Amino acid sequence: MGTETSEWIAIDSLSFARIFLIAAAPCVGSFVGLMVDRLPAGAPVLAGRSICPACNHVLRVRDLVPVVSWVLLRGRCRTCGTAIGIATPMVELAALGIAVWSLAVVPGWLALGSAALGWTLLALALIDHRHLLLPDELTLPLAPAGLAVAWSIDPARLPDHLAGAGAGWLILFGLHHAYRRLRGRDGLGLGDAKLMAAAGAWVSWQGLPSVLLLGATTALVVGVIDAARHARLTGSEAVPFGTHLAAAIWLVWLYGPLRFG
Repeated sequence: MGTETSEWIAIDSLSFARIFLIAAAPCVGSFVGLMVDRLPAGAPVLAGRSICPACNHVLRVRDLVPVVSWVLLRGRCRTCGTAIGIATPMVELAALGIAVWSLAVVPGWLALGSAALGWTLLALALIDHRHLLLPDELTLPLAPAGLAVAWSIDPARLPDHLAGAGAGWLILFGLHHAYRRLRGRDGLGLGDAKLMAAAGAWVSWQGLPSVLLLGATTALVVGVIDAARHARLTGSEAVPFGTHLAAAIWLVWLYGPLRFG
């Protein structure tokens, strides 16, 4: 009877964690949107009230309910009527999608760590896409977090993940300096190297080739499409490689390395 009770408590607590994850996800998405706006500008993320950028009116709680407030206000500021871009609810919905995706693919309590990874990658992808920047505040904690998760899953495989973190850093750090020597300018930022180190920590050295291949392929495809749309292909346009790396890390984390044949 005691064993059955403890198992029921464990199942019940896990169900509660899943419900909490789904309920909290849009709020996390709202926070991600805040980081995307504030981190590149060097503004404090946790301090300060949310305001309308057009009229500087301090937003109340009723104006900050994820997705719902945007819909009820028809995408406009309650005070001045300035349009609020659809990006705001889209980020909140993306965070919800990441939570649902994690619960669908990753077993048990590990889904919580998976969602946290996905939310961080979402923030990094958006910041790099908009500002060509990968803030240390987000990239640096990812590697130790990945190692902690790896240890919790299987302590015996921790050396593989440590090797992955080191190899990820060295590969892109080396490419960064090689490109600079050959072209006389930066091609890859050190933020990409830090993100790649985090990738190795999460997916181990075995997953790094897949992350690089997926990231480079999508960056090339998107770059060619963008160049064709604007009728230019000079090779000098900046590409937010971190955005593509973030997507690749997420896919390899969920589904493992690519398999051929």
